[in-house]
Amino acid sequence: MKNLSVVTQFLLLGIPHTEGMETMLFVLFLSFYIFMLVGNLLILLAIISSTRLHTPMYFFLCELSMCDIFFPSVSSPKMLFYLSGNSRAISYAGCVCQLFFYHFLGGTECFLYTVMAYDRFVAICYPLRYSVIISHRVCAILAMGTSVLGCIHSTFLTTLTFQLPYCGPKEVDYYFCDIPVVMKLACADTSSLELVGFISVGLMPLSCFFIILTSYGCILRSILQIRSTEGRHRAFSTCSAHLAAILLFYMPVIFIYLRPTPKPWLDATVQVLNNLVTPMLNPLIYSLRNKEVKSSLWTILRPLCFLPDKL
Repeated sequence: MKNLSVVTQFLLLGIPHTEGMETMLFVLFLSFYIFMLVGNLLILLAIISSTRLHTPMYFFLCELSMCDIFFPSVSSPKMLFYLSGNSRAISYAGCVCQLFFYHFLGGTECFLYTVMAYDRFVAICYPLRYSVIISHRVCAILAMGTSVLGCIHSTFLTTLTFQLPYCGPKEVDYYFCDIPVVMKLACADTSSLELVGFISVGLMPLSCFFIILTSYGCILRSILQIRSTEGRHRAFSTCSAHLAAILLFYMPVIFIYLRPTPKPWLDATVQVLNNLVTPMLNPLIYSLRNKEVKSSLWTILRPLCFLPDKL
């Protein structure tokens, strides 16, 4: 198909029905973004600085924290830029990059949650074989695999979206370039491509979610067989944090991309939660329920705050 595109830039209209609320939204979203950055950087610092945390579970948590830093950074800086009164225009190439990296990092995080569920499954169901099954080499392969699969998935979706001709209008009725809102601007019939995109975006997270639920079904069965009350509590504590983070990530994705009739205002609200609030809450989820991470954070922060040795 010959590319008939004459659009050189798009105009981001922002979150629907929020006209006149730009200053309030700027302050709110900037606060979320700063808390997200600080929280995830502290998690990274806590894990890197403590040799006790140099294990597969925390290796994957490090990768999750990096995803949680970069994922909101795809759309939030531009959103904050125009909320502060600057131009809402984004170049055609900028829109392509925004869509690609959004789905690349989102896909990587989706696969990473699946890997983390598998890691917990092996740790709890096969504890004596854990170090053999989840070796350092396997960790590296799994971590690299999440990024490779995320890249393949995003390349397919980006190519699918921008092979279409765009010759006007150029107003994107959203706060960043995403597949449903950009495809609506194409000067061609998009019904078949929308169906392919719907299946692709929906099938991947649903497949991962099914694998995660299966893993946690096996984990729950193994936990209930643990005789020690302390052992059951420790296993539940570790897994409940991961399960809470999974639900916070997957519910908005399923809500936004698997509904046949999208509602821009509602979708935008849910997507802000997914883009900013979930990455901001993840450090709290993983640190508040984890003694090792809290201990490492305390060791780092205590000298800075001139606090005594014990809590």
